[in-house]
Amino acid sequence: MNAPQLTIFYDGLCQLCSREIDMFRRRVTDGTLGYVDISLPEFDAKSYGLDAAAVHHSMHVKRQSGEIITGVDALIAMWQSVPGFRWMAWLTRKWWLRPFANLGYVIFAWVRPKLPKRARATCDTGHCPTP
Repeated sequence: MNAPQLTIFYDGLCQLCSREIDMFRRRVTDGTLGYVDISLPEFDAKSYGLDAAAVHHSMHVKRQSGEIITGVDALIAMWQSVPGFRWMAWLTRKWWLRPFANLGYVIFAWVRPKLPKRARATCDTGHCPTP
């Protein structure tokens, strides 16, 4: 199987993030999207050419070419790749909406770590919820 055209790095402990990724998995089944859960103990940011702190702070995707895209641009790249979400990519690219999208993303990136976390059967990382 070929490498995915776009690899999405997501926080599997974030309930909202995981739901969106689950929706993407149902809609894109041809292998063009890859998914890496950055909350797993075995995740190694360096092996993907990423900064460990940065990937936990903002959305990252990696194109098959090796190009790393972050923040709102990463969301646009994801949405462009998923049927039913392409209108969001189109709309977010508009010059008059982009500043609001950027601001909204900054606020979400700040709030996301404070949101309730998904429970994991076993947890041996520093990113797990406390019982």
